[in-house]
Amino acid sequence: MHQTLWGSQSKRAYKVGPFSEENSTILQLNHCIKPNMSLFFICIPKPYLCLYCSNMSLFLFMLLVSILNPVVSHKSCDFPAVFNLGDSNSDTGGYASAFTPPTSPYGDTYFHMPARRFSDGRLTIDFIAEAFGLPFINAYLDSVGTNFSHGINFATAASTIRLPISVIPNGGFSPFYLGFQYSQFEQFKVRSQMIRKQEGFFSNLTVQEVNASIPDIINKFSANIKNIYNLGARFFWVHNTGPIGCLPYVLVAFASAEKDPSGCLKPYNEVAQYFNLKLQESIAQLRNEFPSAAFTYVDIYSVKYSLFAEPQKHGFELPLVTCCGYGGEYNYSAAVLCGGTITVNGTEIFVGSCDNPSVRVVWDGIHFTEAANKFIFDQISTGSFSDPAVPLKQACQS
Repeated sequence: MHQTLWGSQSKRAYKVGPFSEENSTILQLNHCIKPNMSLFFICIPKPYLCLYCSNMSLFLFMLLVSILNPVVSHKSCDFPAVFNLGDSNSDTGGYASAFTPPTSPYGDTYFHMPARRFSDGRLTIDFIAEAFGLPFINAYLDSVGTNFSHGINFATAASTIRLPISVIPNGGFSPFYLGFQYSQFEQFKVRSQMIRKQEGFFSNLTVQEVNASIPDIINKFSANIKNIYNLGARFFWVHNTGPIGCLPYVLVAFASAEKDPSGCLKPYNEVAQYFNLKLQESIAQLRNEFPSAAFTYVDIYSVKYSLFAEPQKHGFELPLVTCCGYGGEYNYSAAVLCGGTITVNGTEIFVGSCDNPSVRVVWDGIHFTEAANKFIFDQISTGSFSDPAVPLKQACQS
């Protein structure tokens, strides 16, 4: 008997676009440029499960790329710029510039105000920029107060790898899918003096049907990587996707699904793991096809799952409970999202942050807190979860 994984009942949960992390196939691409070396980070979001969407999302896929003549003799890489392609997990203002910006309490922990990010504070991409001594990366779509001398962020929330069949405002997906973001980067590369000088899942599908769609998604991903390689990229740092079955919006939407010992939905995590298997195979194929390039595969799934399996060990609590949400076992409801209001017994209630987001894993039921993002960055930057085991700052030597 086939089990149906996704339904169409939760469109409201994606009005603000943050679902991309677990729902739409996303590619986060960060590119650092140096006179003789460029670094390209591509972060593929984990396959966010889209409750009504038609494309799978990838969550952290980082790609490190060199443009022009790579220099690999230094023990520590010094990349002066970062270019990023992705979804809400790495969006620093793209969605907010094009559509509706998130409101308070988003951003309260670090920025003390909404900062056009879908978290209470900094994202993993922010910590990556800080690690290289760079300022936060401005969104390509943000026309006010931007500075692209240290890189550009092409990511927008709700983005997918494949062309979505419906886009905002008539659907839940961003029109700035991976191919579009690649085109933006390509145009910028041509026009920039700096450069010159130097699915979610398908609706109502069974597990088998979702798995059957993954090879095509991976093929689209590989095609874009080849395009980026042809523009000069040589160093790739690729994050696999995370445990989508542990996120409150999935736990609420598919409450009857089988759970694992950590309380996560087993069939959804199995799909993510299958996606990661195929992604790792594609990376191996790319290595063979492009022997002059270096591909580092990062197991971000294991890092994120550890937050749900052993939260106390890492200084966290209530990993499955939303920090900024309202209602039910997981403090999450698709009817009212973080920063919204709901009327209960005649009283209007503002959906705000929990008392201490620094010890919580999930921020708004879909995205991680700044504290969790920092933990994730600290783990993956060492190379302990990389194949080969290369630290982030030595990615130019992998």
